[in-house]
Amino acid sequence: MSALEVFTVGHSNRSELDLIELLRRHEINTVVDVRSTPYSEWSPQFNRQAIAATLKEHNIAYSYLGDELGVRSDDPSHYGSDGKVVYARLAASEQFRRGLRRVVKGAQRRRLALMCSEQDPINCHRSILIGSKLKHLGVLVSHIHHPDGELESQDALEHRVVECDEPDGLNQANMFLDEAERIRDALEKRGQQIAYVRLESGSERRETA
Repeated sequence: MSALEVFTVGHSNRSELDLIELLRRHEINTVVDVRSTPYSEWSPQFNRQAIAATLKEHNIAYSYLGDELGVRSDDPSHYGSDGKVVYARLAASEQFRRGLRRVVKGAQRRRLALMCSEQDPINCHRSILIGSKLKHLGVLVSHIHHPDGELESQDALEHRVVECDEPDGLNQANMFLDEAERIRDALEKRGQQIAYVRLESGSERRETA
């Protein structure tokens, strides 16, 4: 039995038809929206109702899982003292695990792409958080890049994260870590760098994802 496969894509500020083209190129028939807030001031064509309607016109199903897999948690226990969401705490929640189960179940019947806003998956929780957890469940995760539609595997992305963390080679702190530990360490650091921040004043920084 072949492994399940899940794709991811970021809508960025491209046109909705550009997104459709990329999805068709990889025979995606279902988009799973993992944005906590599925609305965009700069790209309203990707607002939840708008993109759902566009996808339907092109025979692509739309499902919203931002409540389960988004990073703007309503649970204060998911945040650190600096106001940043802590990916490990979020991933340990039953809500997040339920979202992963729904993705895995859906991938058994459909060809899925998880959609968020960031163009490069290295800057997005769809790869740093969701992709890494799906990989540990035995799912093959591939990230669709634009404009060329090139695929980057989760393994390749994680090695890219390590290279960003160690641009000049192994640093002293990681000298005695094995590869799996280096990847885990680099993903944790990357998660801290891009994490959503909820400020105590009630104002919020944008969701980097």
